Amino acid sequence: MIVGTTEAARILKISTARLRVLLIAGRVEGAYKTGKMWLIPLFKGKPMIERGTRGPAPRWRNLRKPAKKIVHVNSHRIRQNQKHQEQLPVITVKKGNTNTYGHIVEIQGGCRVVYSPDKPLGCGARVWIETLSQVKIIC
Repeated sequence: MIVGTTEAARILKISTARLRVLLIAGRVEGAYKTGKMWLIPLFKGKPMIERGTRGPAPRWRNLRKPAKKIVHVNSHRIRQNQKHQEQLPVITVKKGNTNTYGHIVEIQGGCRVVYSPDKPLGCGARVWIETLSQVKIIC
């Protein structure tokens, strides 16, 4: 059986304005428009309304990826220590544009060791460790 908007609204116990909103959103199953009139099929005596979502579609910002930390041994510092008999820390942790030096470094999570002789880092390192985990520097 097929009914109009007034009859369908009475069966669903909602206003005709609300039913028109559901029709425009395409949530009334099998409903179609002929001229200016909506024709709504009944299933087991009632129009079938699809479940909707509440509120507008979310527009989440893409979160920035955490900065990758790069750990490598600074060969310039090793040479400087040998030349001047010093004990400067030689392990470098790079995060963004900052360098932090230490004697001992603990990586508290997953990491990977990279060897790239053809494309060294800007500092010249050909072997380094990359991680997104927390890095603890002990001087």
